Amino acid sequence: MKEYLKNRGFQIHLVRATDRTYDPVSAHPDMYMCSLGPEGPVFFGNPAELGYSYPENIVFNAACTGHFLIHNFNYTSPSLLSATGAMRRIHVSQGYAKCNIVIVDETSIITSDKGIFRACCKELDVLLIRPGFVRLRNFPYGFLGGASGRIGSCLVFNGNLGAHPDCKKITAFIKSRNLELIDFPQYDLEDIGSLVHQP
Repeated sequence: MKEYLKNRGFQIHLVRATDRTYDPVSAHPDMYMCSLGPEGPVFFGNPAELGYSYPENIVFNAACTGHFLIHNFNYTSPSLLSATGAMRRIHVSQGYAKCNIVIVDETSIITSDKGIFRACCKELDVLLIRPGFVRLRNFPYGFLGGASGRIGSCLVFNGNLGAHPDCKKITAFIKSRNLELIDFPQYDLEDIGSLVHQP
């Protein structure tokens, strides 16, 4: 994925692991920042607001479509709420909301979380997929939202989307929104804490 982005002329900034939260997710971008829509801009959180363990470490891990902010609002950072003040809010129980949501466009998402599906399906177009099939170090599995990100009119997946049993559904859902899809079949699908694009 890094080579693909470099070849398209993008500058790549990797998040370095910190001691602000526990190791497997401490280098994940979606723990520290939140894209405010499919094509930015990006809200950068103050690391001082981040706690080490769940749920104190989820304060910035919201999914933002540009029209909707999806999160467990018992824990959302006040500064993120301020930055997204005009957006409609959808409360979910899942704290790692961005990890578990692929933001396709302003009104379309993909998730493997049934609670997110139920909370969002009346407001957005939601594709519910099977959980698992995504690697995350030291965990049984990761999330597809954390293994993906949108750049312009293209959704990029970090690894082989074809290995996911719902690949055909995912591909059809994305293409029906007139978007392209890029994945990398030579690598396992892996949760890296989202690809966050700063326009």
